[in-house]
Amino acid sequence: MINSYVIDRRLNGKNKSAVNRRRFLERYRKHIKKAVNEAVNKRSITDMEHGESISIPSEDIHEPVFGHGQGGTRTTVNPGNKEFSTGDRVRKPQGGSGQGRGGQASNSGEGLDDFTFTITQDEFLEFLFEDLELPNLVRKDLKQMSDFVYRQAGFTSQGVPNRINIVRSMRNAQARRIALSGKSRRRVKELNALIEQEEAKDEALRDGQQLAQWLEEQQRLEAKIKRLPFIDDFDLRYNRSEKVPVPSNAAVMFCLMDVSGSMTQNTKDMAKRFFLLLYMFLRRNYEKIEVVFIRHHTSAKEVDEEEFFYSRETGGTIVSSALRMMHDVIKERYPPSAWNIYAAQASDGDNWNDDSPQCKDLLANYLMPLVQYYSYIEITPRDHQALWYAYEDVRAEHPEHFAMEQIIDPGDIYPVFRQLFQRKSA
Repeated sequence: MINSYVIDRRLNGKNKSAVNRRRFLERYRKHIKKAVNEAVNKRSITDMEHGESISIPSEDIHEPVFGHGQGGTRTTVNPGNKEFSTGDRVRKPQGGSGQGRGGQASNSGEGLDDFTFTITQDEFLEFLFEDLELPNLVRKDLKQMSDFVYRQAGFTSQGVPNRINIVRSMRNAQARRIALSGKSRRRVKELNALIEQEEAKDEALRDGQQLAQWLEEQQRLEAKIKRLPFIDDFDLRYNRSEKVPVPSNAAVMFCLMDVSGSMTQNTKDMAKRFFLLLYMFLRRNYEKIEVVFIRHHTSAKEVDEEEFFYSRETGGTIVSSALRMMHDVIKERYPPSAWNIYAAQASDGDNWNDDSPQCKDLLANYLMPLVQYYSYIEITPRDHQALWYAYEDVRAEHPEHFAMEQIIDPGDIYPVFRQLFQRKSA
């Protein structure tokens, strides 16, 4: 059997290479997805969104091959030898790994190294946040008239060429021609009847002078009708559109991070990595999104992005201070009628004993009626702490709008993140 390899030597057209790359990424999606998942767990906060090198095993790289058989019925005579008879099995040669993956040196064997390529930052983030979304996102009432849609609102006599309405323009042109030439056409019709009657008479009875006058008037009117333009600037009509406000799907995400003394540096780093994933996801996937950063120990403080991720402030633990601040910010800046409100809270679960019941009360009675989705992440290798048990009652009351997950080591960050924001089927 003869193998034929197909090689496409055509030059890439405009943007053709981008299309080919997209097809390549789709073909090896499984390998890329696995590499992206592993990269997230290994990276630090500063290089979380960079590209990544992907290796594809050589056995998974196949080229299209056409096999040409002999065809028909053929009889062949093969020469024999002293070592083998028909049906004997041939032993594999000893040594020689030949796969390009290490091993002992050998003077035999051949193979291919794994294929390695690099995906860009955008491609890395695309695979990173694939099939994720904010749960329960709905359209709200009009918010500052910032969302508009253009809708057809009649016609106008002025506009750009690409907005011209051909049917309405031709209708206007026809109406104008009928209106301006209607009287002349009726007179031409009368003259035609008169001329036919006059020409039907005998030549002796025919009034030549009157017939000449009618013919002259007929020609003059027909010329006048022909001088009317088929279409005029006055006839042109353009589609008119107007901006109509539509409900907005604006959303705000509250990021609440515990920075108390019970949070070790390793625990804080895992919390920051989780929030950085969340922040990149929101900025990439949603246009109308605002993020409110709140750090807390014994007191809560609204901070900017820089201070949230890099400040070293610490102290005791009163979680309810962050929940109260969140409620105050919602009342002041984010009315639930206009905003989809979300929250993500990260803590080691350690809290002042008398404060956990207050946290439960604040969540159940004040915050849950306002938010679309609230997620709590407990970062600890130990058993669940007091805050977890207080929040379990809230989850039982709001199973669709409240989620809880535990992170034990850095390898749990990305799986937990996907679990919390996995796109759900309709």
